[in-house]
Amino acid sequence: MFTTNNPPPPEKAVLAGLKTPDQDPVLFDADLQEMQMLCTTAGATVSEKIVQKREKPNPATYIGRGKLREVARAMSSHKCKTFVIDAELALGQVHNIEKVIKGKVIDRSQLILDIFAQHARTNEARIQVELAQMYTLYPRLTHAWTHFSQQVGGIGTRGPGEKQLEVDRRLVQKKISDLKKKLARIERSRTTQRKSRKGTFRVTLVGYTNVGKSSLLNALSGSELLVENKLFATLDTATRRTYIPGTGTVIISDTVGFLRKLPHHLVASFKSTLEVVRNANLLLIVMDASCPWNSHQLQTVNDVLDDLGAHDIQRIHVVNKMDLVDDALERKKLELAFPDAVFISAFNHENINQLKEIIKERINEYEKENSIAAIIKRKSKELTTQQNRYPA
Repeated sequence: MFTTNNPPPPEKAVLAGLKTPDQDPVLFDADLQEMQMLCTTAGATVSEKIVQKREKPNPATYIGRGKLREVARAMSSHKCKTFVIDAELALGQVHNIEKVIKGKVIDRSQLILDIFAQHARTNEARIQVELAQMYTLYPRLTHAWTHFSQQVGGIGTRGPGEKQLEVDRRLVQKKISDLKKKLARIERSRTTQRKSRKGTFRVTLVGYTNVGKSSLLNALSGSELLVENKLFATLDTATRRTYIPGTGTVIISDTVGFLRKLPHHLVASFKSTLEVVRNANLLLIVMDASCPWNSHQLQTVNDVLDDLGAHDIQRIHVVNKMDLVDDALERKKLELAFPDAVFISAFNHENINQLKEIIKERINEYEKENSIAAIIKRKSKELTTQQNRYPA
């Protein structure tokens, strides 16, 4: 008799957010919708969204206890045991919320980490995810997480870090040290690879998650990277060589997508992967034409690039997915909002050729500036030598 292994049904969750007077209403809506997409990517279905308006978060439970009881009723109604909240919760807040809702509490960091754990395919990505888990989840590993990982499971309870549930603080600190050493060895290997590519122009794709960077890399290089309509579908840096007519071979790299309110320690854990940004000669900042919050996403990308020390690297803004914008007025708005951008669809061959032409112009400008700088340096050196030889 044949048996089929049907995938388990999606985990059901109730999602909540806290809206304070100082928050931008547009960004609040964007963040909550983004959290729903994160839940979907993690394998959960949002059964209900609940919003509370307060002057400031409740120190004990983040949202008010009355609203938490509403959450508990919604969870009971939808027969779900998972509560997802768009916030960074303290350990005490998690425990207090659990007592009211009698279920699992997932905050923004845990949800993102769970997705990272699912999508980590290379050894480096798995190490980076585990390091981030050690930094983020350890305070909770000794209490509620052991209970929920055994009885509830699902999002927020999987990944390489869950094997460390039984260890104490000293062993976790040692684990963090070991993971950092492993990443350092990988980084030394990558540095050696970069030296072998020295002299080749380097282009790096950066942008918000799910804006089409992998699709664009495939189009520019003819490769076949994984492309999915999910947040953080790609965690690893992918590097390909491609030919740009008029200049020759260049190296193009894709990077992990950025996210608003991405915890700093997650960026720190992926620092070695993001080194490719600082070593680029040209950044292609990719945006999603169909996203109503693309200007806010661009600000997030710029902030992360500044944190990485990449503010001096020349950039080309690429507005991708123009094939999804049919309205002429919306297209005009995009052109006015991003006057210096290149508007393309990664699936349009003519668009890709136009982008390659712009990349060629930037490479030629870069090489011209380098040539002038080299001449000035050589002349200055000759002048200094001559002055030393024939002092006044």
